[in-house]
Amino acid sequence: MTRLNVLLFVALVASGLYLVHVSYQARRLFTQVERAQAEERALDVAHEQLQLEKRTQATPLRVEKVARERLQMRTPTAAVTQYVQYEGAASAEHGARP
Repeated sequence: MTRLNVLLFVALVASGLYLVHVSYQARRLFTQVERAQAEERALDVAHEQLQLEKRTQATPLRVEKVARERLQMRTPTAAVTQYVQYEGAASAEHGARP
């Protein structure tokens, strides 16, 4: 009978230690999940800010302003427009053979 009591006592102690270990692991994993969710929220906020900045930078007025100032581009006029015509296309329009 005492052997059985000792065996049950050892099983009870082992079970208690295992329970403590499992509880510790669960708390540790829970804190990792909480940190990951906080990081996810921070990344979502940063992503939204970047999307807003992207939309702000890509407005047509800003693109035109940058094109004029930095790239020194200008609106095309008839005076600076050059038309290129393919020889085969010109003769095909007039019914001539190539």
